[in-house]
Amino acid sequence: MSHKNPNIESKCVHSGIKEYQYGPVVPPIYQTSTFKFENTSHGAALFKGEEKGYIYTRMSNPTIEAMEDAIADLEEGYKALGCASGMAAIHTALAALLNAGDHVVCSKSVYGPTATLLSTVFSRFDIETTYVSGSDIEEVREAIKPNTKVIYLETPGNPTLEITDIEEVSKIAHASNIKVVVDNTFMSPALQKPITLGADVVVHSLTKFLNGHADVVGGIIVVKDELSYKNFRKVLNQLGGVIDPFNAFLVHRGIKTLALRMERHTENAIKIAKYLEEHPKVKWVRYPGLKSHPQYMIGQKQHKLPGGMITFELKGGYHAGETAMNSVGFCQLAVSLGGVETLIQHPASMTHFSMGKEARVAAGITDGLVRLSVGIENVNDIIEDLEQAFSKIKLEVKEPVL
Repeated sequence: MSHKNPNIESKCVHSGIKEYQYGPVVPPIYQTSTFKFENTSHGAALFKGEEKGYIYTRMSNPTIEAMEDAIADLEEGYKALGCASGMAAIHTALAALLNAGDHVVCSKSVYGPTATLLSTVFSRFDIETTYVSGSDIEEVREAIKPNTKVIYLETPGNPTLEITDIEEVSKIAHASNIKVVVDNTFMSPALQKPITLGADVVVHSLTKFLNGHADVVGGIIVVKDELSYKNFRKVLNQLGGVIDPFNAFLVHRGIKTLALRMERHTENAIKIAKYLEEHPKVKWVRYPGLKSHPQYMIGQKQHKLPGGMITFELKGGYHAGETAMNSVGFCQLAVSLGGVETLIQHPASMTHFSMGKEARVAAGITDGLVRLSVGIENVNDIIEDLEQAFSKIKLEVKEPVL
């Protein structure tokens, strides 16, 4: 890109684009598993790293690299690594940073399988995890041990939308030579840039806002220096959890409208959050754009906009939530998030079921909690559907004691 300092909207359209044979405006899909060498010395030079080029798609591919470079540019990192899923990205990042005997500090409010990965897989390799409230800086500080190597944050957290001050946590971590990994899936680089706030590594589920169309499963890791990139690339090549060229192409296409989509997601979410906050059948609402959010001021400091995710609880608990979700029609009852369509789901029985009830309760994930991923449809259609679904909820009315 020739412009020295383009705005995010322009970066979304132009980042990652290079000159290709025949001059295509869009990077071609290099749907190939392997690449031909000019001769044996050329192949040897590529394997030694003496020349730049492509060997095998698990190691690198022009289509994948274009998508990686686009996201690294948006996150203001050094380079990125495309993965087969968000969980492949998280697994690779942690595997690259941890050794047996190490300790992790992790925010309680994270994607359920992330906590499960740490507690059931990494624990088998003598890696211990302490879970903390990410919004409590002192709790984070006190959890650090001499063998702590990673502080893992998801902010806003999934699904409680707890917000962690990335800058403050990074200062604490770096004072003890600890790496900070941030899952930025809920915000996307259009709304939050963890590396500029001090984080060392950023991960995303590409499936969500970055792709934005519910037709890709993928993940990404963004690092901020060359040494980290080389280390992470070796680990990813060995684990093998790489994204394929066609999915990378779709993600790169989706990124072009990221800034525009995030504006519309946010515009709709603000209106819906205010509607929910005033609804008589809603017990509470968590949305970074509401002043009632406990970490509202932190969000104002580190978010460009408050995003498209809302968490709320209906009066009547589990039964009320179940009734509402079984009654929606326009909003779709499905896991995942960040697509153009509005999705609604119940974390306790779906995305966070694997955590177990005790861990869910500790993370603030109540049985009646509902997560809403607000789409880009007309906001009145979304609200109308929620209203008719809420009307099916019958709250018990206690008879007055005479």
